[in-house]
Amino acid sequence: MFGINGPEFIVLLIIGVLIIGPSRLPEYTQKLANLVKEVRRMASGAREQIKEEVGIDIDDVDWKKYDPRQYDPRRIIKDALFEDDTKPVSAEAPAAGAAAAAATVASAAPARAQAPSRVIERLAPGEPAPFDTEAT
Repeated sequence: MFGINGPEFIVLLIIGVLIIGPSRLPEYTQKLANLVKEVRRMASGAREQIKEEVGIDIDDVDWKKYDPRQYDPRRIIKDALFEDDTKPVSAEAPAAGAAAAAATVASAAPARAQAPSRVIERLAPGEPAPFDTEAT
């Protein structure tokens, strides 16, 4: 409590009793007890007021849902990259998809000229990748 351990608390109590004195000690202990009761009453009143205004009990709220750490962009990207999006497909689905793609290509082919095929250059095994020192 407030970073005070047992022996330090006892020393503070003894100093308080010596400063206040035995004649005023009952008066101050009564004031302290009234203060603690008032703080407890205010806390329970605030809890009841929140419950009435919001309509839910604070203990029933799922606080993990409101945690701002779940909106960290790095975490969102990591979750998206490691998400398993593979869906089971029926046996005839690839053939139907290939037939639809072939029909689309066949209908689009007469409308435009033959585009050159893209050439992909592969590196030899063990060859380092090119490095551009001016790239960011």
